Amino acid sequence: MSVQDHLRQLPAVDEVLRWPELATAARLPHRLRVAVVRRTIDAARHAIQAGAAAPSREEWVARLAAALERAARPSLRPVVNGTGVVLHTNLGRAPLPAHALDQIVRVAAGYSNLEYDLDTGRRGSRQDHVAELLCELTGAQAALVVNNNAAAVLLMLDSLASGGEVVVSRGELVEIGGSFRIPDVLAKSGARMVEVGTTNKTHMRDYVRATREATVAYLKVHQSNFQQIGFTQQVAVADLAPLARERGLLLLEDLGSGSLYPLAELGLAPEPTVQEALQGGADVVTFSGDKLLGGPQAGIAVGRREPIERMLTNPLARALRIDKLTLAALEVVLRDYLTPADLPRHNPTLAMLQVDLTTLSRRADRLLRRLRHGCSPPFAFAKRRMASQVGGGAQAGVALPSAAVAILHPALNAAALDARLRDGMPSVVGRIHNGELLIDVRCLRPNDPREIVQRLQHIGREHYGVTSQPPPQAD
Repeated sequence: MSVQDHLRQLPAVDEVLRWPELATAARLPHRLRVAVVRRTIDAARHAIQAGAAAPSREEWVARLAAALERAARPSLRPVVNGTGVVLHTNLGRAPLPAHALDQIVRVAAGYSNLEYDLDTGRRGSRQDHVAELLCELTGAQAALVVNNNAAAVLLMLDSLASGGEVVVSRGELVEIGGSFRIPDVLAKSGARMVEVGTTNKTHMRDYVRATREATVAYLKVHQSNFQQIGFTQQVAVADLAPLARERGLLLLEDLGSGSLYPLAELGLAPEPTVQEALQGGADVVTFSGDKLLGGPQAGIAVGRREPIERMLTNPLARALRIDKLTLAALEVVLRDYLTPADLPRHNPTLAMLQVDLTTLSRRADRLLRRLRHGCSPPFAFAKRRMASQVGGGAQAGVALPSAAVAILHPALNAAALDARLRDGMPSVVGRIHNGELLIDVRCLRPNDPREIVQRLQHIGREHYGVTSQPPPQAD
């Protein structure tokens, strides 16, 4: 049969829409249903032109039912994180505490005092809901929040350094995800970057030599997403602060994943805290809300009152402002920091970071038993030792000992299993290592094991429905 003969077998869109086999398929608005059918037919046309045969009626029904089901799902949907990366940028970074979610629902369900002062009955500022909390927690004179830390850095530089020169160490010209580069942000802000030192070493004398009449600030950038080892040196904020004061310059620091909690107390690698940066003499410190803080996506700036007020009055501040739902969650997360002894229990991010290997090993054992009980052969499962990561550009190079379960199947390799686990509601995202698909248990939530079992059961039915019947379940 020729290509043209196969093409002539393609059904018309209106014909497909009348097929009774699709009457119970995912119900969608007519317009979207037509679009899905048209895309599926177009895909078949391209496949035939590339040498494939025209699908049978049964194949058409299977393809279209699956396409309609996918189209009915929300694009942004829950994911089971089996990667072991706690602050996985692609998976939304920090999960929020349950009481923060409750507050989001309360604020979203109706009206709120977002920019209304209930005491005076007059217009207020959305910044007031968290500024005092941030000052209490960090010791800063003033604070503001915007939609993410990249925005906070841009707002800081545009407000405080536009038209002037900013001195920054070559070893701190970082790039984070999405090609966000410090040199590019400096250029966009209108400030002129002056690089000092070398890639691996920057001394105080480098800052001294680079300071001139046009200099307005020194910028420190935390190397949070990479490590320099060996013959290296950078000038600390506390050491640079006296020079900045002597020359009448601002000292700015971008901590990136900035922590408000001493992570060493959780048995983790030390991380500079926002409080330490301010105590060291920084005028403004910026950091993220959804990294080591464990809150929603937000950019936070704290510091001396005068530079923060200049940032607040910048027209960019409105363009970059935080929304009410993020603000609702951020306030709840920050309030938890007022009682640090209970913090790891309330903050999912810190809880996942500090969980010990013994606990993780027991968790992997429970998942292993559940999978073996709930999934028929030829699925097989095995326990593995793993190393998790903090993620989110925080604590690069830090390995967190963890435990995982390998999912094995004689007819499906790791990539095929991974793809099928992702194609669900919710999706299950694991990690391929040494040719095996692994589910690291560090980031699993209470209901996740059940979701994993159900997805594997679905894959088993789908696979054997096409090839053969599964062997009987062992007693």
